[in-house]
Amino acid sequence: MTNFALSFPKLSPRQFAWDSAVLFLAVFWLGGSLILDFVVMPMLYMSGMMTAPGFASAGYSLFELFNHVEMLLSGLILTGVLAMRQAHADCSVEVSGSRSRWALFLAGSLVAIALTYTYVLTPYMGSIGIVLDMPGIIHIVPSSMDWMHGAYWLLEAAKVLTLGFLLRLCYSDIAAQFSRQN
Repeated sequence: MTNFALSFPKLSPRQFAWDSAVLFLAVFWLGGSLILDFVVMPMLYMSGMMTAPGFASAGYSLFELFNHVEMLLSGLILTGVLAMRQAHADCSVEVSGSRSRWALFLAGSLVAIALTYTYVLTPYMGSIGIVLDMPGIIHIVPSSMDWMHGAYWLLEAAKVLTLGFLLRLCYSDIAAQFSRQN
């Protein structure tokens, strides 16, 4: 009788490269945000999104989905940073106390930004947009929508900067590991 069972090696927490995982997730998130902000949104705006009926519900659906992906990514990044705090490698972010605190602060900030998008900005902007979608009403964008767009872009800039700092911390650790091996 032949045994077809595959045996997979067990990874210890030290063998899993948490800094590489955080780096990958941050690059993925940053790329997705930049594509949404500088490719998708300008195309929708230039095609007349604001004047089309149903733009608010379409925009809400798009941002609701993306916000939930952002919440997932921010939670995974925070998990990775917390896991790095437990696995102290020689050149790791987590060996230095100040770098460790910065990484934890940055990861926590990303979670806060994702929660703000998901539970504050998107629902509020969606509710303002629903009024603009009603048939027979003159479509005048209220000033609160301008304020909310400003808050969105401010948070978006903070998110990009935070991801950039976190990328710098993780990349320098990975580069130090490769230079140490050579």
